Amino acid sequence: MADDDHSNEWYYNTKTGEVEPYQGAKSGDRLGPYGSREEAARALEKAEERNEAWDNDPKWNDD
Repeated sequence: MADDDHSNEWYYNTKTGEVEPYQGAKSGDRLGPYGSREEAARALEKAEERNEAWDNDPKWNDD
């Protein structure tokens, strides 16, 4: 695969709520890249899971 081959990159657009291929909007409102359309569709869910894990990580507990 060439360095400029983005055919397997998918993004979640937080502004529109749409999943887009690499060729979609070039905006700071996108999360990704993800390896599939399905992964990109779960972007917000995945971010929430990671935030929860970090919030409960004793190494990062600021209390």
